Amino acid sequence: MGLLRSFEPFRVKDNNDKKLFFRLTIDDTIRPVEKSRRERIRTFDTGNGDTIVDRIDDGGYQYIIKDLKGGECALVITNKDFSDCRCALNGNYDMRCFGLNNALMLVFAFAGSRQQTLLVHASLVRNNNYGYAFIAKSGTGKSTQVSMWLRYIPGCDLMNDDNPIIRIIDGQPYIYGSPWSGKTPCYRNVKARLGAITRIDRAQENSIEQLPPIEAFASFLPSCSSMKWDNEIYNAICDTITKVIETTNIYTLHCLPDRESAILCHKEISK
Repeated sequence: MGLLRSFEPFRVKDNNDKKLFFRLTIDDTIRPVEKSRRERIRTFDTGNGDTIVDRIDDGGYQYIIKDLKGGECALVITNKDFSDCRCALNGNYDMRCFGLNNALMLVFAFAGSRQQTLLVHASLVRNNNYGYAFIAKSGTGKSTQVSMWLRYIPGCDLMNDDNPIIRIIDGQPYIYGSPWSGKTPCYRNVKARLGAITRIDRAQENSIEQLPPIEAFASFLPSCSSMKWDNEIYNAICDTITKVIETTNIYTLHCLPDRESAILCHKEISK
C-alpha cells in the first residue's frame, strides 16, 4: 500500500461477501510472453507516456507501461476478461508507483465492462446530491468550469477531477470518486446519482444545448476508456454508454471561463 496512497480512502477490511471485479497479483519475477505467442495491437500515447499493447494467443493481453522518460515501469499480463491479472513492477519508487497505479486503472476500466461500469475522463462536481460530470479534451476547460461551480454555485463539492467512475445499478446511473484524479489530489470514496454529463466547448459567448441520443453517444464515447480492438469488451462498454444516455441528459456547453457560464449551466442541467 506504500505505492498506493491515493487508494487508502477506498480500503476495506475484507471482501468475503462480495464477488471481486478482478484480481491483480504483483510478481516482479514474471517476464514478457514469448513473441511467438503474441501479436502487437499498437503503442498508445497516454499523455503520461507510452503503453504498448499485445494480444496473447490465449485471448488475453500484455501491456508494457512506460513513463514520460520512456522507462518501463510495469509489465501487465491479463486473461481474456481481465478478471485475473499479473503485474511486474520496475525501477525506483516513483516508477513503481506510476506503473502500479496505471496498471490498476487499465485493468479496472476493462474488467468493469462486465459490470456495467465505465471509467470516464471527466471532472466531477456534486450539487444537491447529484453528480455533474464535465467532459472535454485535456486543456479545454472542464476543470475550469467545475472551479466556477465551486466558487459561484452554493452547496457544491469536488468529487473527482480526472477519472470518476459511472456504474449502472438497478437500471439507474451512479457516479463515484476514484483513486485516480490527475493533477488534483481528490481521492474521495463518495457516490451520487448521476445528474448530467456536459461537454465543454470554448466559445465567444455562453449557450447550452441538450443533445439528441445519437449526438449524445458520439459526444460521450471518446471520454470513456474503451478497447475498440476487442469486440466483446467494446460492445459491453457501448451498451453501458447507451444505458447512461437513456437515463441521463447529455449537453454541450459553449462557454467562456466565467461566472455567467457556470450559472447558466447549473440552471439548465439541474432542472
